[in-house]
Amino acid sequence: MRLRHPPLLRGLLQTLALPLLLWLLLLGSQLNFAELFTPGTLATLGKFLADFFPPSHDAFFLKSLGEATITTVAVANLGMLLAFAIGAPLALLSSRVLLGDSPLLLAVLATPIRALLLLLRGVPELVWALLLVRVVGLGSPAALLALGLAYGGMLGKVYAEILESQPQAPLQALRHAGSGRIAALVYGLLPNALPELVSYTVYRWECAIRASAVMGLVGAGGLGQLMDTSVRMLNGGEVGAILLVFMVLVLLTEMVSWLVRKVLA
Repeated sequence: MRLRHPPLLRGLLQTLALPLLLWLLLLGSQLNFAELFTPGTLATLGKFLADFFPPSHDAFFLKSLGEATITTVAVANLGMLLAFAIGAPLALLSSRVLLGDSPLLLAVLATPIRALLLLLRGVPELVWALLLVRVVGLGSPAALLALGLAYGGMLGKVYAEILESQPQAPLQALRHAGSGRIAALVYGLLPNALPELVSYTVYRWECAIRASAVMGLVGAGGLGQLMDTSVRMLNGGEVGAILLVFMVLVLLTEMVSWLVRKVLA
């Protein structure tokens, strides 16, 4: 049997469409690659990178760096705890695995909760932090709340999808045997879904470490705020030291993530 090929004109249009789309996106980004390689830009970049070495290591700065690192890690962990407290219940209350197929429950309960989850995750955590700084003031509380709200929306959505994607036969068997909804969910669905739920939670925790380090740029404390101060003062040594701490934190989160996934495997 002969294979049917797309018409020549359609294939040609498809071939030309991708480069054209990429070109339009490049125009929209206003990126000029030529400017990156001018002598002035390269000289500025070289001086900028040279200022990072050696990293600053005076006692007063290291004390501030240690405090900012502790703040960043604490904000990430407490923010994830708040996100879990928000996302897990909302995931259950917006999921068919708990509500069943009742049109009334889905319309009255699930739909508004899904809209709330969309709102929470639709606003980036940096924007939440910028808004909350105006409410609770400068410092780590704004970052913590921002992470909790934004990541709570993400966890709620993904948790619900993970639960609904699991085989439903064990859950239905327990329900037909007279088990309650919560007990059927815990014993019939959660064991199969747990590795995927934990894996996604650990991934979000990695993202929270990075996000909490950046949120200081909008006045929410931690390493980001220290970085903002050092950049404004043109202190390259301090910036280099902060970047090294960033890399260490990322490496540690990767190690923890690998260990958790190895245990679950």
